[in-house]
Amino acid sequence: MMNVNKLQTFLTLSECLNFTEAAELLYCSQPSVSMQIQRMEDDLGVPLFDRIGKKLYLTKQGEHFKPYAEQIINLLASAKDHIRQLEDLSFGTLSIGASNFVGVYLLPRMLREYTTSFPHIKINMNITSSNHLIHMLETNKVDLLILSDRVRIDETRYQRTTFYQDELVLIVNPDHKLAKQKTCTLADLTNETFILKPNKSATRVYLEDQFQEHGFTPPHYMEISNLEGIKQGVIHNLGVSIVSNFAIQQELKHGLLVKVPVQGIQFLRGISYVYPRNKHFSPAANKFLPLLNQANL
Repeated sequence: MMNVNKLQTFLTLSECLNFTEAAELLYCSQPSVSMQIQRMEDDLGVPLFDRIGKKLYLTKQGEHFKPYAEQIINLLASAKDHIRQLEDLSFGTLSIGASNFVGVYLLPRMLREYTTSFPHIKINMNITSSNHLIHMLETNKVDLLILSDRVRIDETRYQRTTFYQDELVLIVNPDHKLAKQKTCTLADLTNETFILKPNKSATRVYLEDQFQEHGFTPPHYMEISNLEGIKQGVIHNLGVSIVSNFAIQQELKHGLLVKVPVQGIQFLRGISYVYPRNKHFSPAANKFLPLLNQANL
């Protein structure tokens, strides 16, 4: 019969792919790890690992089974947390998955109010790519995601609530010819190099859709995957960019960047929180959601 210890053994071994290392991490013997894996494979009726020479690999069945095992382990941990929090909100963890912009610029200000009200709740914020965030939500590693509404999700499985409208603005170096202008047009940008995130980025897709809608095709692109890197690129006059107004306040204040309104276009994207439709929120998460809904940024 399958039990939690076997699942944990499987997950540990699937990460290190070494019986000796897994035994050390689990504080048990190597034969014990081997026996538990063998019993799991017997229970499931399929091999979970391939042993080729001295190396260990997850089988196709093992790869498919892994997210289910993660989900069970994480759900059990969440259940224990939730039950304890019903009696005492000085205990527990609020786990959030966030995109780069949200996690670095938006959430710290919102979490300040939360940690003031609940100082003993541990905050666990994972900042990573949207694809990885969706996987974390599927396997119960996080309570909810906070990310751009341009990121596609399966709306039959997940509830999405947009709580903030983020304005994207054109930024240039202070010595740029457009820096002295009150506004510009897309035609003024015809010969500019645009510093943008790689083409699979939700923000990049949104901006290119907006350009196409207005009949504009940037002639030159420079790709930088990180928002801080993009800002530094503009500061060092490598090109211009369109980024969140919220994320450039310090640079504007210190005269490192200049924002220039583009006539006839407003670049807006919603920021949403996302969670499974059948999600049972912990008391800690239930106290956080009203802060998002009343966001005053």
